[in-house]
Amino acid sequence: MKVGSTITSAPWVGLDNYKYIFGNSEMLKLVRNTLTISISRLLFTFFPPILLTIIIFDLRNATFKKFSQTLVYIPHFFSWVIIYGIVYAFFSDNGFINIILSKITGSTYGFMVSSKAFVPLIVGSQVWKEAGWGTILYFAALTGVNPELYEAAKIDGAGPLARIRAVTLPAMVPVIAFSLIMAMGNILNNDFEQILLYYNAAVYDVSDVIETWVYRVGLGKMQYGIGSAVSMLKAVVSLVLILIANSSSRKLTGRGMF
Repeated sequence: MKVGSTITSAPWVGLDNYKYIFGNSEMLKLVRNTLTISISRLLFTFFPPILLTIIIFDLRNATFKKFSQTLVYIPHFFSWVIIYGIVYAFFSDNGFINIILSKITGSTYGFMVSSKAFVPLIVGSQVWKEAGWGTILYFAALTGVNPELYEAAKIDGAGPLARIRAVTLPAMVPVIAFSLIMAMGNILNNDFEQILLYYNAAVYDVSDVIETWVYRVGLGKMQYGIGSAVSMLKAVVSLVLILIANSSSRKLTGRGMF
C-alpha cells in the first residue's frame, strides 16, 4: 500500500502476515527472550512495592513518613536515558563497581556486554525506578483502614507482624489482585525504551525481544502490516491472560476487576 492511497485500493493479503510471523525462525527466540524478561520483571518487581508500602506505613513519625514517600517517588520521574546513565556509571568497564572489583580481585567484569548480566541489570534498574511509584495504589488502599483496628489488635496482644497479617494485608488484597491482573496482561510487553538503551551487539541473543523486532522490521524495513499483525497477536494473548488472571483471582480471593 502506497502513501496517499485508500484502504479500498490496497491489496487484501489475508493471513499472509500471520503466516510470515509463525514461519519466521527468529520468532521462537523473540518469544523466549520476551517471556524471560517479562517473567523476571513480574517476579522481582511485583513484591517490592508491597513491602515498601508496609515499611513506610508503619513509620510512626509523620514527617519522616512523608519524606520517605517523596524520596521513593523521585526515581519514577527520571527518564530511562538518565537511569541508563546512572547504571553505566556504576557498571561500565570504568564504573564504580569495576573500580572496587579491580582493587579487591585485580580484575574487572564486563557487565554492560554480558549476556548473563543483561536481565539482572534490566530488572534491577526497573525495581529502583518504579518500586516507589508502585506504592501509591497500596497507600491509597491503606488510607481507608480504620485506625481503631490497629488499636484493637494491639490490645489483643498482636505484635507488628501479627498486625500486618491481620489488618494491613487484608486491606491491600483488592489492590494486589488488581495489580497482578494488570501485570499478567502486560506479560508480553517490555519497556521498549529501556531495552533499546541497554541493547548492544554483545547481548543480542538475550536482548532481542518482540518490540525490538517490530521496530527493526515494521519501521526499519517499512513492513507495517507485519508489525500490526504482531501487535494484534500480543493484544489477543494479553486479553486471554487478563481473563485467566481475573478468573483465578475471583476463585482465590473472591475479588476481580470485573
